[in-house]
Amino acid sequence: MSLRGFHIAFIFLSSLLAFGCAAGVFVTYRHMPVGIHLVIATISALVGVALIAYGVWFIKKSRSLIL
Repeated sequence: MSLRGFHIAFIFLSSLLAFGCAAGVFVTYRHMPVGIHLVIATISALVGVALIAYGVWFIKKSRSLIL
């Protein structure tokens, strides 16, 4: 696997982890509504979206590079 492929896979797995954390904390928030749980779930979801945006940017940018 090339460095480019590893980077793309790592970004994909990191975004899945961020969305999984957001889902888990949101479920916890539904059972025990504490404000910090909602904040952490929102931040985790935003990090997941940011990772997807970065992944798309990286794929477009790395097509022109030889890695």
